[in-house]
Amino acid sequence: MAQVLEFKLPDLGEGLTEAEIVRWLVAVGDVVAIDQPVVEVETAKAMVEVPCPYGGVVTARYGEEGTELPVGAPLLTVAVGASEPDPESAPVADGGSGETSGNVLVGYGTGAPAARRRRVRPATAVVTAPVAVAEAEAVPDRAGPVPVISPLVRRLARQNGLDLRALDGSGRDGLILRCDVELAIERMEQAVQAPPAPAPTTAPAATGAVTERVPLRGVRGAVADKLSRSRREIPEATCWVDADATELMAARTAANAAGGPKISLIALLARICTAALTRFPELNSTVDMEAREIVRLRDVHLGFAAQTERGLVVPVVRDAQDRSAESLSAEFARLTEAGRTGTLTPGDLTGGTFTLNNYGVFGVDGSTPIINHPEAAMLGIGRIVAKPWVHDGELAIRQVVQLSLTFDHRVCDGGTAGGFLRYVADCVEQPAVLLRTL
Repeated sequence: MAQVLEFKLPDLGEGLTEAEIVRWLVAVGDVVAIDQPVVEVETAKAMVEVPCPYGGVVTARYGEEGTELPVGAPLLTVAVGASEPDPESAPVADGGSGETSGNVLVGYGTGAPAARRRRVRPATAVVTAPVAVAEAEAVPDRAGPVPVISPLVRRLARQNGLDLRALDGSGRDGLILRCDVELAIERMEQAVQAPPAPAPTTAPAATGAVTERVPLRGVRGAVADKLSRSRREIPEATCWVDADATELMAARTAANAAGGPKISLIALLARICTAALTRFPELNSTVDMEAREIVRLRDVHLGFAAQTERGLVVPVVRDAQDRSAESLSAEFARLTEAGRTGTLTPGDLTGGTFTLNNYGVFGVDGSTPIINHPEAAMLGIGRIVAKPWVHDGELAIRQVVQLSLTFDHRVCDGGTAGGFLRYVADCVEQPAVLLRTL
């Protein structure tokens, strides 16, 4: 007789406590192999495929596409040891004796090779997700524990003075999700700000119509949370300078004409940036306010802002200080392609110590970007455009770029920030300066 095992949304790591179902990769009745990806989920940091540790027949799925689930919530059940679904089998704990591969890590296999799935079409009716039982269950007793799993949800409620015991959760078994808390906060704010109701009239007064409400979740929600925290906690300042990039552009053209791997412009700027951080290590740091310490970091894990169809992401190039321009070009290309296809992993998007922001690709000259918390600085690169410029005492048309540095004023003063930016500008104007300091 088949044993039905319940597979729950695993711990995704990196502090992630929930994920949104983007696309089911299996259906009820499918036969799955151990470690076969069964669902594609979107977290606040990446879109990943979740492999199932059990092999057998899928008997139920929990959650439609677009549903947000907390870590630990059931994803699906699998009948292990059966060639077709067994409606009479009752789910058992996932620690049962069925054939499994062990703990599941998102984005990685757990031991056994994945096999192609095949669809089983039994003569009896197809088993669907057991929703009747969930619907018949009573609302959780609010005198007992509050049905909340995510610590982020608890913190959000606490920061806004919201009593979780007063909420009805929209999750399975009445679980309170982040969207429930955000909706309650929105209603509280509307109740405070709402003006007195006008006297009834035959026709309502003209008001601005709401065309759409876009949930702040997934990547967009993570960006909103991080930028808001950065502005709350970091006393930032910005300085900028125009630089003549003509020689840098000529040096890149000459290097690429010599053969070998092509070097991208952002790789050259990254190489200059890491050299500058070696001279000004204060900007490769973070601030620990609880210990009241500035934590200077040895390695430069260089993030770069990239706009994708899913929103703004910041992939990280590890150990950028040890990479050549060719190696940086290859890694930038790999991460950019992964961002475009939505295959960046949480590890690709975390651990940065300094960010390079090339907003010139949007056709703008300057910006005052928000620091990528908990980093201490961000270097911004505007578009490189032909402009009148005084060169060797004469007016000439040169390729000019605006460089800007936004920095945490707690880690250094303007002299350090200005020195860093001036060094970067000098290397852009005269690439030989970089060669002398390597």
